[in-house]
Amino acid sequence: MAICMRYCNTKDDAMEVVNDGFMKIYRELHNFKPAYDNYETSLRGWMKSIMVNTAIDHFRKNNKKNFLVDIKDDHLETIDPQETSINKLSYKEIIDIVQRLSPGYRTVFNLYVIDGFKHEEIAKQLNITVGTSKSNLAKAKMNIQKMLKETEQNYYEQKAV
Repeated sequence: MAICMRYCNTKDDAMEVVNDGFMKIYRELHNFKPAYDNYETSLRGWMKSIMVNTAIDHFRKNNKKNFLVDIKDDHLETIDPQETSINKLSYKEIIDIVQRLSPGYRTVFNLYVIDGFKHEEIAKQLNITVGTSKSNLAKAKMNIQKMLKETEQNYYEQKAV
C-alpha cells in the first residue's frame, strides 16, 4: 500500500492499484524464479516491481492528458538548499507533500528518487522524452522545496501564537 500511495492521488486509487497488483502476483506466482539465494528477498523485490509497474499502468491509463501541468512562475523560485524542515516531518507528512504534486511530477519523482530508475527508463515507461523526465523531476523538486518552506513557515507561525 505504501508503494501505491506514492503514485496515487487518493487512497481509493491506491487500493485499486494494490488489488490489481495482487491479482497480477497471484496469476504469475507460478512463473516466479528467485533472483537471489534468499527466497524471501527475491519475492519481496519481485512483488515491489509488480506494484510499481501496476501503479505506472494506472497512471498511464488515468493521467495521460494531465502529464504536463503549467505552473506559475512563483513556484520556480529557488529555495535555500540549507533548509532543514524535512528533519521535522514525519513519513506521513512527507508522503502528503509528495502527493500534492501534479500526477506527472509525482510519478517521475517517485520513479527517479525513491525507486531508483534512470531518466531513460522513466521516459520509456511513460512514453515521454528524457528531457521531459528531467524537467518534471526538476520542477517536482522545486515544488517540494517550496511546500517544505511553506510548511516550516506555518510551523513557526503557529508556535508564535
